[in-house]
Amino acid sequence: MSTDIHAERAHKVLKIESEVLLSLENELDDAAFSLAIETLLSMKGRAVVIGMGKSGHIAKKIAASLASLGTPSFFVHPGEAAHGDLGMIQPEDVVLALSHSGESSEITTILNAIKHKGSKIIAITGDTQSTLAKKADIVLHTKVAYEACPLNLAPTTSTTAALAMGDALAVVLSQAKGFTKDDFAYSHPAGKLGKRLLTTVSDIMRSGDGLPVLPVNTPMRQAILCMSKKEMGMVLIADENQHLLGIFTDGDLRRVFEKYEDVKKISLSDVMTTNPKTIFSDVLATDALSAMISNGISSLAVLDKDTGCLVGAITMNDIQQEGLT
Repeated sequence: MSTDIHAERAHKVLKIESEVLLSLENELDDAAFSLAIETLLSMKGRAVVIGMGKSGHIAKKIAASLASLGTPSFFVHPGEAAHGDLGMIQPEDVVLALSHSGESSEITTILNAIKHKGSKIIAITGDTQSTLAKKADIVLHTKVAYEACPLNLAPTTSTTAALAMGDALAVVLSQAKGFTKDDFAYSHPAGKLGKRLLTTVSDIMRSGDGLPVLPVNTPMRQAILCMSKKEMGMVLIADENQHLLGIFTDGDLRRVFEKYEDVKKISLSDVMTTNPKTIFSDVLATDALSAMISNGISSLAVLDKDTGCLVGAITMNDIQQEGLT
């Protein structure tokens, strides 16, 4: 079979799916959607998402998206709910029930029990005259003319529509709650974005014995040995009270060899760079990286924000090794 046929069929599927999303936007029941948002905002419990079959897979993703964006949520299998798991749903919870037909027996069986508990039901369904729609407090319709499946059988466009509606709920709720990047980071501490938003300079900076700090009158030979041992490509110069006086980098060292014939006769005070670029320890590590890039340098001295004293140093390599770039 020609590969052109495969591509042609793929284009057709994607076109059908995209047309469904445009139709969903144009036919959105604004009043019902706004009421769903207000109901979820005012709930004292959690959003419980249920769905059977392919709708169940979509329901799990919607529950995960809600939780990820600041609305406590979890998935309950409707079949298991009818055999004891209904106890997971409490009166203060709001139930999001997904069923394209609105007649999934596993869901319709438990609707009366959910209503008896006092939980609100938001239906996401393709049939506004279905059993689910009639028993729900709010109906978000996701009607589709046909599935992308050539047999018009496998849930394709219908699940896309339900997923898009769930995404709309999750995103609009997060905006209404004032959900921020910091909030997102606290929910995703192991993810790259979470690390970028939570990792500060103090978390990864070199300090203590790992910090190459020398007094201002240190001979050049000793400074070179220290730079080599600490492997930071620099040494920091500070007084006895840890007030930063300057910095001497491997770039400065190359210039020293170009300028001086006998390095034994000079000390750090002769060649150090005064007023070096610094950063406070409580700043995000990614901001330190941005400062290095904008200034064309590969390291920064780290100061305590309250005392202004030297407490560490951070390099571009330190940040890269943390996977923050």
